[in-house]
Amino acid sequence: MHTALAVIIVLGVLIFFHELGHFLMARWRGVKVLVFSLGFGPKIFAWVRGGTEYRLSAIPLGGYVKLLGESPSDELSPEEIKYSFSHKPLKDRALIVLAGPVANFVLAWIFFVLVFTFQGKPVYIPQVGQVLPDSPAAQAGLQPGDIIIAIDGKQVKTWDELNQLVKKAAGRPIKLTVKRGEQEITLLVKPEIREAKNIFGETIKTPMIGIVSAGKAIYQKVAPHKAFVEGLLMVVALIKLTLVSIVKLIERVLPLSTLGGPIFIAQLAGEQAQAGVWALMSFMAILSVNLGVLNLLPIPMLDGGHLFMYVIEAVIGRPIPDKAKEMAMRVGFALLILLMIVVFYNDIMRLLGRNG
Repeated sequence: MHTALAVIIVLGVLIFFHELGHFLMARWRGVKVLVFSLGFGPKIFAWVRGGTEYRLSAIPLGGYVKLLGESPSDELSPEEIKYSFSHKPLKDRALIVLAGPVANFVLAWIFFVLVFTFQGKPVYIPQVGQVLPDSPAAQAGLQPGDIIIAIDGKQVKTWDELNQLVKKAAGRPIKLTVKRGEQEITLLVKPEIREAKNIFGETIKTPMIGIVSAGKAIYQKVAPHKAFVEGLLMVVALIKLTLVSIVKLIERVLPLSTLGGPIFIAQLAGEQAQAGVWALMSFMAILSVNLGVLNLLPIPMLDGGHLFMYVIEAVIGRPIPDKAKEMAMRVGFALLILLMIVVFYNDIMRLLGRNG
């Protein structure tokens, strides 16, 4: 029940804001919105206000905004043409389509600002959790539990700072100031160039001393005016990471088995909900960025597919023929179905693996 509620909250909020972006931009650009639906399928209940029907539908795996004159073939009265989507300039149509993914980025930004302001930004301390056998760290006498507070006299406050200073050493000996219990000791370590795996599973060569983080984090609260900047930087970083991940999937560096679907999202949502409201909000922010980026992919039926068609329309100077659009939509639909099959298969395999 806890997991189900978390899933409803996560999907409901993300979908609502995505469609709200389309809705608000359409209203601003003078396009009439016929339906604003949260969910697909049969409607549970609905009400009409300002010429728009607002619906709550039975299947909570999406949502949609239906605009007047979405298709050029729609029959409209002379009075309706000025409110028709397809009769608006190309710029207005593109803005309306783009507003959905942008709303997801804005939502993620708001979530990160709230998390950084009220909970704080997680920072991993430079504490040793494990010392690898026969490593430079082991030879120098580092022990699990040691906290590295300085390298070559330069203060170290985070694990990331520790990593960067070790990399900058490029193999030359470095002097570590270590806190062990109540004592401070100095150790001399010479990093070695070793092979390691990055976050995408690729093998890289980098200077290492052979220690593993203890994984302990502290939360440093960020002033509200700084949280706006930090939140924006986090959104930009996640957009870049998502795009790189998509490229790595295409290059087969990341296997398709890493993709997750609704079941996997439900599991994660339940876990984050149990961890607390801030953990759930952070998860929703990450998911919102992913949703925004994926919707911008140039695949027909997605927002990015429509934007891609608008680019073609701008280049050739005329609308794309309806038959070509229909064919593109069929291809896009087939690709999305194939993707759904892959992610559901992955979700089921994860469940079987867990049960096994």
